[in-house]
Amino acid sequence: MQQSFAQQQSFNCTTITRLNQIGFYPEGPKTAIVLTNKKSDFYLQTPNHQVVFTGKLLKSVNPDFAGNDTYIADFSFYHQPGKYRVVVPGIGSSYPFEIKTDVYRNVGDASIKAYYFMRASTPLLEKYAGKWHRAEGHPDTAVLVHSSAATALRPAGTVISAPRGWYDAGDYNKYIVNSGISTSTLLSLYEDFPAYMKTVKLNIPESGNGVPDILNEVLWNLRWMMCMQDVDGGVYHKLTNAAFDKFEMPDSANATRYVVQKGTAATLDFAAVMAQASRAFSKYPKELPGLADSCLGKATKAWYWAIKNPDVAYDQDKMNEKFTPKVTTGAYGDDSFGDEFIWAASELFVTTKQPEYLKAVDLIPDDYMPVPTWSNVRLLGYYTLIKNGSLLGDKAPKQLPELQQKLLAFADGLINGTDDNAYETVMDKSPRNFNWGSNAIAANEGIALIQAYKLSGNKKYLRYALSNLDYILGRNGTGYSYITGYGSKTPMHPHHRPSKSDGVVEPVPGLLVGGPNPGMQDHIQVPSIVPDEAYIDDDRAYAVNEIAINWNAPFAYLANAIEALQGEL
Repeated sequence: MQQSFAQQQSFNCTTITRLNQIGFYPEGPKTAIVLTNKKSDFYLQTPNHQVVFTGKLLKSVNPDFAGNDTYIADFSFYHQPGKYRVVVPGIGSSYPFEIKTDVYRNVGDASIKAYYFMRASTPLLEKYAGKWHRAEGHPDTAVLVHSSAATALRPAGTVISAPRGWYDAGDYNKYIVNSGISTSTLLSLYEDFPAYMKTVKLNIPESGNGVPDILNEVLWNLRWMMCMQDVDGGVYHKLTNAAFDKFEMPDSANATRYVVQKGTAATLDFAAVMAQASRAFSKYPKELPGLADSCLGKATKAWYWAIKNPDVAYDQDKMNEKFTPKVTTGAYGDDSFGDEFIWAASELFVTTKQPEYLKAVDLIPDDYMPVPTWSNVRLLGYYTLIKNGSLLGDKAPKQLPELQQKLLAFADGLINGTDDNAYETVMDKSPRNFNWGSNAIAANEGIALIQAYKLSGNKKYLRYALSNLDYILGRNGTGYSYITGYGSKTPMHPHHRPSKSDGVVEPVPGLLVGGPNPGMQDHIQVPSIVPDEAYIDDDRAYAVNEIAINWNAPFAYLANAIEALQGEL
């Protein structure tokens, strides 16, 4: 049967032209990628088919990871706001997009509002959640101390209360290690762009209370984290079922919940976040009296526990050999804590100005500058020292100039060669970027470049950060905008229990899926093992299509930071 013109256009949009499906700023860069083997003109077309701009496709310097050439459609010189498509005669057209100011405002808001949809211990009311409203799940007011976490003061089976918090990912458990980097990244977004973030209104229950909504949302998780500190200062690794819940709504999942073994990583991540939160919430003493002091007190107590217990690793397999019930949920195991000590020391030092914290760590143990992940948080500490350097005065660490130089060198390494790859994004420079949670790598690379821009004022870093936002929103090897609900081709079947179980066709909006990963650790076959094409929109495929709070946070930072800085592009 012959396809209709509309079907042909849909096919061509999906397979031929790749671009940011949300749009572009009037004065910003504007690039689309066309998968073709021939030179051609291209043009911009309005919804009423008026041609407003014509240009020539330029062949990429290098082919894509599959060995195919791509062609670049650059229409940066067109500035008129409106709705458009990129059309290549005889080949096809792109998905529709807009050129306008504040073009990422809605998707940026949604990426933070996504955390409201991840809240535990509360119903999501229709006035805030729309058609994704649901009943309360996991009150977590009667959580048992697991035998691995037992102490004389809290023996196994002791009942504690640890409500609130965000569900971690596609599952219904709550993990301190992953909450650490997620909460910190959102706090950093507020710290780095306070004026802009005060304008972000999320329609959550706390809206209008005098505190920016991003901090209101952070506080929902922070109050849970505070409940996870034992009386001795150590912090439980996670609050969890013994095994993952089946795919059902939160209010139907009623397995026994536990807090499990305390560990050095969790305790230091907790210390870092609490010290950072103390700074942020100190701006709101009237609205949240005593909160900043409480956060700092808990941070200090956690730090000294970690100093006394510097190498307590969370090894779930070994734990299960000794203690019952066996726990088989996400491990977030780590046995190297130098990076956590650097991060916690940096946050505590900036908050207190007390030199003892930095003196306790080897601040620059090597030349490695790793993009932040839950298992390597060193760069979070460096960001904090660098961006607060001018406020520290003569108390600034002697290593600060070296850290500044290393950050700029790291950023230069990210962008060098970007213009030569098939999609002209920082993310597509290396196939090594495409592993579990690859979209978070793209977002975290963007954050690193924004930090370099804030340090140097060099706009090249900002523009290359934008290239990775373009990547996430559609300029990539699959043609997906990887944020649920935002774009023309978006994930419809994320590995996310509420989205699968709530009876609503569309998934919860504003969630970043993991992204291309040829590893297939879930044993779900992806259509291609080419690194940047190894993705499938299947709710069983947790290795590529799960969502997670530590992936959403860097995207939220990147999209909102670009919005805040749009006038500087």
